[in-house]
Amino acid sequence: QVQLVESGGGMVQPGDSLRLSCEASGRTFSRYAMGWARQGPGKEREFVAAINWNALNARYKDSVEGRFTISRDNAKNAVYLQMNDLKPEETDVYCCAAARLPWTVVRTIRLEDFGAWGQGTQVTVSS
Repeated sequence: QVQLVESGGGMVQPGDSLRLSCEASGRTFSRYAMGWARQGPGKEREFVAAINWNALNARYKDSVEGRFTISRDNAKNAVYLQMNDLKPEETDVYCCAAARLPWTVVRTIRLEDFGAWGQGTQVTVSS
């Protein structure tokens, strides 16, 4: 079983940046697509970004395209989410996720395709 631990959340002002990190352990990290999702109180979990196993392809929620960048370092079993120009409505708990099956294609990946989740890290955007 894969274990995922996020870090890097915090409180920032609108327009600021944050970089989230997620460290994975428990299986061969480099074979699996990874992703980030977010969820706030009373809201459904929503997809934010995903990256395939070799980091050659990524996909983003439309509203974060151009501001967020997902990346990974397979040597460190880590995935990152660089978030720029954060908005108050993006205040949420951000969770790292690992695909259920190896070699999953991120072009069509859905939340249901992720089989492991971290506990999440709180991101608060407020002036």
